[in-house]
Amino acid sequence: MSRAFSLLFLAAALLWLQGCTPAQPPAGQPESAAPQTSTRYVCPMHPDQTADHPGECPICGMDLVPDTSQATPQAPVPAAGAVAEATRYQCPMQPDYVADKPGECPICGMDLVPLHAEEITLTVPGQAEVRISPERQQLIGVQREAVVRRPLEHLLRAPGRVDYDERRVDHVHTRTEGWIRKVYANYTGQMVKAHQALFTFYSPELEAAQAEYLLALRAVLALGDNPIEEVAEGAAALLSASRSRLLQWEFGEQQLAELETAGSPLTEVSIYTHSGGFVVEKQALEGMRAEPGADLYTIADLGVVWVHADLYEHELSLVHEGQEAVVKLSYYPGQVFRGKVVFVYPYVDTQTRTGKARIEFQNPDWKLKPGMFTQVEIETAGREGLVVPASAVLESGKRSLVFVDRGEGRFEPREVELGGRSGEGYEVLSGLHEGEQVITSANFLIDSESQLKAALSAMSAHPH
Repeated sequence: MSRAFSLLFLAAALLWLQGCTPAQPPAGQPESAAPQTSTRYVCPMHPDQTADHPGECPICGMDLVPDTSQATPQAPVPAAGAVAEATRYQCPMQPDYVADKPGECPICGMDLVPLHAEEITLTVPGQAEVRISPERQQLIGVQREAVVRRPLEHLLRAPGRVDYDERRVDHVHTRTEGWIRKVYANYTGQMVKAHQALFTFYSPELEAAQAEYLLALRAVLALGDNPIEEVAEGAAALLSASRSRLLQWEFGEQQLAELETAGSPLTEVSIYTHSGGFVVEKQALEGMRAEPGADLYTIADLGVVWVHADLYEHELSLVHEGQEAVVKLSYYPGQVFRGKVVFVYPYVDTQTRTGKARIEFQNPDWKLKPGMFTQVEIETAGREGLVVPASAVLESGKRSLVFVDRGEGRFEPREVELGGRSGEGYEVLSGLHEGEQVITSANFLIDSESQLKAALSAMSAHPH
């Protein structure tokens, strides 16, 4: 054991003496130009921590070990006044990987960048311009699209609710006090036709008015040939007044003919509808007492309906009468209902901060039912402007960001100010010019690299 140890010690001493003996330069060559070997030391836990002499890692305190993989012949000693500095290269995505020559990172394939030697311009706070090789662009699926100038088309999407056309709602009531005898339309939802009898009605006042009309009619027949003109005119005036009273109490022309034929007051009078539709409310019951003006029936014609769309305040200026609107319902997949904006309400709901637009739809088969919730789309067209694809915009809540292709693999982050939505894009108010190419795919990956590069630049500027 002691003999082997002695031999090992002797070999080490010989190697040390050989390393300390300076090599003789070739004839004619100055001694200062002789090549030397330099041993670099690296931390096992932090490979980016290197030094020219042994010591401890300033991060974890471990002893530095010789870096045999990075050992290279030492460059000749520079002339007086010159400063020698070795350029090392680092992966933007893997900061722990450092190399002495340019190339690609074996971990992620990104191009290596000079370490502490690259000037990074932060055109947008927290974002830096990045470079990506064509091969890498193809691998991550980078796509571009030009910023174009075209008419700004806004497709407004708004929630809506189907409602009755107020002009097609009929309220049925009596104009005199009385009692309902027999009901014909006897359930809610029943469809009735125009001028159809709903119920029969007895009214003492209406019966007295009929008797007065019959008396006036007889007087006219008896005094029509009276030579005294005032007498004949008085009888005619009394007949006209009694007739007008019956008509005002909705005693129709047909009922007047029946009254004249019968020659005596009708004890039961039928009450008719003014227009056809569906019974949406019904209060009439057989035997009940009816008060003048009380709504006994509410009948709605659903051949035409309204849809009230809720619009945000900034959308109200884009909507006006005559614009086409489209409604789609989940109950009828694939079917589209088309209508027109007929009115924009001149006020805003204080609770929801939205305004309303009234859209009229033809509804011959009654598929649009009052009370339904719908999704309304209104196509608007206005002035021309710059439009950027929506897929190119990265929204952070505080700002809108796009990446502009500057050529040669350079991608510049650009903060933009956007207007409203226009089709599949946004109106550009500032930050871009017509014809510039913006990234529409893989921009999230480019954004991550841009932020990382800006962070590394900030770290290099503050070594502590």
